[in-house]
Amino acid sequence: MAAELTVGDTNGILQQPWVRPERTSHGLGWEQLYVSTQREQPYQASFAGARSHLVILHLDGPVTVRRGHLGLARSRVIPAGGLFVHPAGKDLSVELGGLLGTVHAYLTDDMLREANDGDPVELAEELGSLDPLLEQLLLTLDGVLRHWEPSARTYVDQLGRTLAAQLTRHHSVCAAASTPVPARSGLTDRQLSSVQDLIEARLAYPLPLRDLAAVTGLSVSQFARQFRVRTGLAPHQFVIGRRVEAAVLLLRRTSIPIVEIAQRCGFSHQEHLTRVLRARLDTTPAAMRASYSAFVQDEDVPTSGD
Repeated sequence: MAAELTVGDTNGILQQPWVRPERTSHGLGWEQLYVSTQREQPYQASFAGARSHLVILHLDGPVTVRRGHLGLARSRVIPAGGLFVHPAGKDLSVELGGLLGTVHAYLTDDMLREANDGDPVELAEELGSLDPLLEQLLLTLDGVLRHWEPSARTYVDQLGRTLAAQLTRHHSVCAAASTPVPARSGLTDRQLSSVQDLIEARLAYPLPLRDLAAVTGLSVSQFARQFRVRTGLAPHQFVIGRRVEAAVLLLRRTSIPIVEIAQRCGFSHQEHLTRVLRARLDTTPAAMRASYSAFVQDEDVPTSGD
């Protein structure tokens, strides 16, 4: 299993005394993505290049940011929603002119390569750019940190791949906008069957996207695309759907405690199962069990001992 990406793989901004982290992905096992949300005080500093690519989302503002050395510096007033993009391996000098809330996302070079069908990607150095999709992805990742559930692992992987793809297509030095998009094909019957078997076998556990891709012999980015073409769903949506189906079946056919059903079906706890059922089926586990029990009594279904 690949090692978790940590703050030690970043360029050092988050380890400075003027940065106050509010939540991070530390300890969550995210392998190619590190996310941190924090408040930053004004500062001026230089940092050595890191092995990870950096994207910063400004949560508030406007605030003045200067990037570069002396006469080569660029300065810009950046509003809330503005982005700061910095490629891996390049030193960074930056000056922040005011208090600021930010979301930082650090991605490995391997993640960008996977999003570019294995070819290297050189990100552009951006200061104050706007990208509504990139902004929403970073806000969603922050939301995942706020309400972390281990069962969301597949979802996080999907968000990370989408983030990498957006950076590759629209924020690289040689933007891929002019490159023809290859024809898409879906998973074969055998590949889809292998994926479904793995989901069933590990329904109760976090399921990284990498593990699903491995049984198909595809890269993670290829798998995610081909899975959606074949099923019409992103992998994490499919996994959640299967967990819901399994939970509903157990609620209707057994007297297993709801808390145990939640665990068996890959939900973090009973409250998590309740939230998902309410969102998807407009009901709760207790209500579903009660309504089915009433139906069985009305139908006077004989028990196995009759």
